[in-house]
Amino acid sequence: MKKLTIPEMHRLNKEEYKNAEKLQLVVVLDNIRSQHNIGAVFRTADAFRLEKIYLCGICCCPPNQEIHKTALGAEETVDWIYKSETMEAVKELHEQGYIVYAIEQAHDSIKLDEVELPKGKYAIILGHEVFGVQQEIVDAADGCIEIPQYGTKHSLNVSVTAGIVMYQLSCQLRD
Repeated sequence: MKKLTIPEMHRLNKEEYKNAEKLQLVVVLDNIRSQHNIGAVFRTADAFRLEKIYLCGICCCPPNQEIHKTALGAEETVDWIYKSETMEAVKELHEQGYIVYAIEQAHDSIKLDEVELPKGKYAIILGHEVFGVQQEIVDAADGCIEIPQYGTKHSLNVSVTAGIVMYQLSCQLRD
């Protein structure tokens, strides 16, 4: 089996990407401190052609060399907005008709493999690497989604979590 070359992958160029239809899924980053994690979220959002990313609170914004190291240019293709407070983003998304889920371990959270999304507009909130999504943001969300875990650790890296959730939800929303 021979690996595909870049031309054989038929990827969009920046202009084609900007004009392409996006999946109605938005990512909200709630006080993510690692610029590498932010860059990885940009790169994954580009891969699944998500609508946009909200960078909130202490999140660093492009242009930034550390974000670029992992985003590899996706910070130039994926639309993004900065909000000083995550609650501003949640309120704005609700006003625009989005169903907003915090990705968090919580009482009555929905296991990711049990989520069923009807067609619609959705946003997912990913939280700080140590503290997770702020409780007030969890309270303002329409619900919580949790990735089932079976080992000794209680959490995954935020960019890994983002990738797993973006993939699972994008599969449902593309069907």
